[in-house]
Amino acid sequence: MDEFRGQHVLITGGLGFIGSNLAIRLVGSGASVTLVDSLEPSCGSNRFNIEPVRNEVELVEGDCCNPDLMRELVRGKTHIFNLAGHVSHLESMNDPFSDLRMNTVAPLTVLEACRRANRDARIVYAGTRQCYGPSDTLPLVETQVLKPVDVNGVNKMSGERLHIVYWLAHGIPAVSLRLVNTYGPRQKVRDTHQGFAGWFIRQAIEGEEIQVYGDGRQLRDLNYVDDVVDALLIAATNGNTVGGCFNLGGIAPITLEHYVRAVIAAAGCGSYRMVAFPEDSRRIDIGSVYSSFGRFHSATGWSPRISLEEGLARTAAYYRSCKAQYW
Repeated sequence: MDEFRGQHVLITGGLGFIGSNLAIRLVGSGASVTLVDSLEPSCGSNRFNIEPVRNEVELVEGDCCNPDLMRELVRGKTHIFNLAGHVSHLESMNDPFSDLRMNTVAPLTVLEACRRANRDARIVYAGTRQCYGPSDTLPLVETQVLKPVDVNGVNKMSGERLHIVYWLAHGIPAVSLRLVNTYGPRQKVRDTHQGFAGWFIRQAIEGEEIQVYGDGRQLRDLNYVDDVVDALLIAATNGNTVGGCFNLGGIAPITLEHYVRAVIAAAGCGSYRMVAFPEDSRRIDIGSVYSSFGRFHSATGWSPRISLEEGLARTAAYYRSCKAQYW
């Protein structure tokens, strides 16, 4: 963390789940932090997310697709965390052009701003495991063919590749991390748009019945948000990562039923049952999937540290104490 002391950092999507947790950590390290966020209602933006550091960051409400704004914001920055984007797979199928704008045009606008105004900034892009699509070979590794099955996966794959092109063609040092299911404090849990992990936690805290699609045997891996923040910071400072695309991944894959049972145990209430897949979800479901973080570990030494039980306990405690800000 000493490497960020006195550095000038820009986080796109800074009021969102991962961006806000990253901002709090960076402020604690002595960095000068600027956040840009469009506060789009369908995304995870929440002003309360940065409450611990609200007087210590610069917040710009703006659109990452605005070239003039982004050229102004990237000037003088040593590090840029390009995190803004849509994450809902179902919404990407219902509104593909909005997803295209946020997940391809927005990151391209940031990259083009850097090409014109700051080619030395280290850029870390939040990619996704969804770009792989379904696979008969597990765990997923970076050499596998990318074959996404929804619009979100296609657009995130394009956003990732643009970062590598700008490194190869323009020398802008960029890296992409392919995130898996991330959970923890400050995640949007008002609806299912940010995935099942946070939504199930809300339902359990409310004592509701959680509906698990299929037989519950689908395998997934999850990362607690603090482990993801660690990975982002390491990727931004480690020379072995420049120009690369790296998987993150959980400590071990678990079934969805295992996850739901752990959520209910952490919340101390709630129940669950298996239900049939809705047709729109079934068409884009990728079955069992989990990633190997071996390549990133070899390059940087990173490994996830927070167990599922500990992470869920921290998350449940956070939402109970700040329920009014997230429900």
